[in-house]
Amino acid sequence: MLRVAIDGPGGTGKSTIAKAAAERLGLEYIDTGAMYRSIALKSIRNGVDAENEPEVVKMLEGTTIDFNDNRVYLDGEDVSGLIRTNEISMTASTISKLGPVRAKLDEVSRHIASVKNVVMEGRDIGTAVIPDAEVKIFMTADPNVRAKRRYEQLLAQGKPADICRIREEIEKRDYQDSHREINPLKQADDAIFMDTTEMSIEENIEAVCEAIESSGRA
Repeated sequence: MLRVAIDGPGGTGKSTIAKAAAERLGLEYIDTGAMYRSIALKSIRNGVDAENEPEVVKMLEGTTIDFNDNRVYLDGEDVSGLIRTNEISMTASTISKLGPVRAKLDEVSRHIASVKNVVMEGRDIGTAVIPDAEVKIFMTADPNVRAKRRYEQLLAQGKPADICRIREEIEKRDYQDSHREINPLKQADDAIFMDTTEMSIEENIEAVCEAIESSGRA
């Protein structure tokens, strides 16, 4: 088995890089953040308070999440294009602090990683989900650069964007993710540290692929 764990805060390019590296090396790309975003979307749709654990646990009953061709499906619906808003991001960060949510999605992630060769990215893949992964990478970047990337991404999608608000939300989510009680965001002791601030997308992809190939498993 080859399991690649890529962790780091939001806006570092993890999703783009992990997906490209997986395609280049013939591995399955798994975006665990999309799982939490999907649960966040369902909570908003159903008027469920993301901080109300009993309500969220009840909502989780019968909830299914799956991946197919790099698309995420919530209860059979392709929600890939609906979960990339700032509201979803903040709700996902809040709901991810709940133990039952993390337990359910960690179980789904571990099952996928047990039957497929994967590049799995998120916040705690190398520290909690698959701590025995063959390759671990912790990816980060300067908050200003991350805000600018997100701002440009939203504009390219024709969506309204406020770079100051995006920066504030990035800092708030960084704090929430790194200070949550259950499996906080942090670098695994044996993870490769990768700062993408000055790297182009292609340079970043090459660096990740090189790290994977040097493991001797690819």
